[in-house]
Amino acid sequence: MGPDPKVLQREANAKAIGGGCRHGLRSIEDCYILNESASKADIFTGWRAMDEYMRENKIEGVAATAVKAAPPVEEVIETPKVKPDTKRTK
Repeated sequence: MGPDPKVLQREANAKAIGGGCRHGLRSIEDCYILNESASKADIFTGWRAMDEYMRENKIEGVAATAVKAAPPVEEVIETPKVKPDTKRTK
């Protein structure tokens, strides 16, 4: 029995991510940061393979414009506390 298909798929995805980053003119470090869940070794393998391919075929990269979205910021809104009316009228 061969390796787990899910593991092979994750490796292939990480290699594709690396290749896409290289074609998108991203540094390998930026690629790691943008794809924290993927294996760094597999990302590098894909990045390096795409780099060799692009150099051999004199292909120019295309500048990537998308950036990783910042995590949502939790905003705390305080409501003013209302003081109870202590004066009683007779």
